[in-house]
Amino acid sequence: MAITSAFDLPPAQRLPNGGELQLVGFQVGSEEFGVDIMRVREIICMRELTRVPTLPGVVEGIVTLRGKVIPVISMRNCFGLPACASDRRRRIVVIETGCGILGFVVDAVLEVLRLPAELIEAPPRVGTAGREYISGIGKIEDRLLLLLDLDRLMVEAAHLLPTPREQMN
Repeated sequence: MAITSAFDLPPAQRLPNGGELQLVGFQVGSEEFGVDIMRVREIICMRELTRVPTLPGVVEGIVTLRGKVIPVISMRNCFGLPACASDRRRRIVVIETGCGILGFVVDAVLEVLRLPAELIEAPPRVGTAGREYISGIGKIEDRLLLLLDLDRLMVEAAHLLPTPREQMN
């Protein structure tokens, strides 16, 4: 069997010393997701976004953050979920990437948690809608936490966003 993600390895080989991941947990729709806290630059309250008509549907808009314009991706649109009414719990999770800074709109940020490697499994190999963004499944007591593969999500988002030169024209 070919190894396609770190979660295809036995738990002890995934993290140094069979360690644990520290995650930011958030909700999109009725599902809970987690991302590595080291990839999160900051979490901000939802604010008014500037809509850009020529950008694809997953891009909810752009926002100025500390003097920089950043694209904001709708996690609901990424997963094919309908838009929801504005809610005071909605947040923008700001992620720093090799390509720059992106924001992701989530329905609510839930917690920061530590997840031991032995509680992480590879995602099931069924269905395709949104599964390409899932790198693993965390088991926390009686609930499941879908671990996002930010690299795949960011590559997809980068293909959809205009280059700086296109933004100026």
